Amino acid sequence: MNFQQLRSIREAARCGFNLTEVANVLFTSQPGVSRQIRELEEELGVEIFERNGKRLIGLTEPGKGILGIIERLLLESENLRQASREYAGEQSGTLSIATTHTQARYVLPNVVQAFRAAFPQVRIALQQSAPEHIAEWVMSGKADIGIATEGLSQFKELVSFPCYTWSHVVVVPQGHPLLALGEVSLKDLAAYPLITYDVGFTGRGHIDEAFRKAGIEKDIVLTAMDSDVIQQYVALGLGVGIVASMAVGPGNKHDSLQPVNVSHLFAPNIARLAVRRGAYLRTYTYDFILQFAPDLKRADIVAALNEASAQ
Repeated sequence: MNFQQLRSIREAARCGFNLTEVANVLFTSQPGVSRQIRELEEELGVEIFERNGKRLIGLTEPGKGILGIIERLLLESENLRQASREYAGEQSGTLSIATTHTQARYVLPNVVQAFRAAFPQVRIALQQSAPEHIAEWVMSGKADIGIATEGLSQFKELVSFPCYTWSHVVVVPQGHPLLALGEVSLKDLAAYPLITYDVGFTGRGHIDEAFRKAGIEKDIVLTAMDSDVIQQYVALGLGVGIVASMAVGPGNKHDSLQPVNVSHLFAPNIARLAVRRGAYLRTYTYDFILQFAPDLKRADIVAALNEASAQ
């Protein structure tokens, strides 16, 4: 039994049993992957994969249990490497952060700047996507940290922490009729075409839920993942924008737009940071987490990770 065999099994499951894709991920050949899988199955005396001829089509029942053990073995192998670097006093490495565009554009720059000053030998890799992809990358080990909204708390493979609360804000061109109202209602908003985030991004669920509960039909004419893109189309006069509060303020390049407070209309959002359950965190990883969420304590993070590992 060797780690290449274990990785072949894991990647076969991750890649939808496509051995050509597995070979590309592992930088080897398809026959080599097939051989590694077959040799491990012969050694264990168990069929891990269901087959249609030579093609893998799924996991057997024993294979499902074995895959869980393989995942833990490979995680502990990576933990051992990380721990050895930590105990050797190494301060270099790469910190991979999966997050949304809004976090990367408006929240993380100051955190990254402070982190780089403290750990100049650590490279940072920012990956931007939807919350479900962020969770997948952290669970698979492709990212060390995930930052998104409340959705991260739904994955049992992750340990997540609340970091800060934020709200949505409406943005409109100068002189827009909404600016003359004392307090904007959902009915007021529904009178205009709306521009906001794609489903699944940046608290969009809270926007939809508010209109649904009020029984008010809304007309969302354009959606995007990017707060800057939303505001660009608002500036062009295509509709009223609903964006994250951190996307509006000093440094915003859309100076022609005016914000309208609508925190009373939509449920508050909680930014969460997640790490993989059972993962060993380097000192610089803890430092980044505490820079991003100063209200957290390292002891609380360690306790949460230990509790999760014991479950």
